[in-house]
Amino acid sequence: MDIKNYSDLSSLEIDTLREIGSIGTGNAATALSQLLGKEVRITLPEVRIMGYNEAIEWIGGPEIITAGVLTQLGGEINGIMLSVQQMDFVKLVISEVLGEPIEKFEQLREMQTSTLMEVGNIMLSTFINALSALAGIAITLTVPAFAVDMQGAILEAPMAAFGGQSDYIMTIGGNFVCDGKQVPCRLLLSPDVRSLNFLLRKLGVMDE
Repeated sequence: MDIKNYSDLSSLEIDTLREIGSIGTGNAATALSQLLGKEVRITLPEVRIMGYNEAIEWIGGPEIITAGVLTQLGGEINGIMLSVQQMDFVKLVISEVLGEPIEKFEQLREMQTSTLMEVGNIMLSTFINALSALAGIAITLTVPAFAVDMQGAILEAPMAAFGGQSDYIMTIGGNFVCDGKQVPCRLLLSPDVRSLNFLLRKLGVMDE
């Protein structure tokens, strides 16, 4: 039977989404490792279903300045996915890829912004490719958008544009570990409810 909103998810269905989060972030860590040319692993990710406001608090609060890379899902699944890049992540990428130091977002130049957007795009694409392979479905991604702003503002605009089709979002949080240092990894995934039903059927945890 179809669910009408995220609050209808059963424990089995939530566990399935958690497994997707674990596999997807593992693939994202592998992609980041290849980009940086050094070992990157990820701690066991925490996957939760949250309301938008709760999700914003969970990733650090609405007023924290961060960088976001956002893409919209199409094909057999509709929704959005967002990579939240906090300063520790920005420092890691810019220093390893470009060999340049950076201490604050105001220092970002065009080349550095392009690098962060490309890294975010590759991580999101890798995650979605893993999901696509698991479920045997075709998922397309739009050209990513990049913004540096307060986290509340970064999340608010795409959610408004998304049309309020869902009141909840799947939050995936863990830490990348590189050179013995832990760097936060925050991904947010929100398929619309129709897509969520379709996905769960394809994964075999919901009756046709």
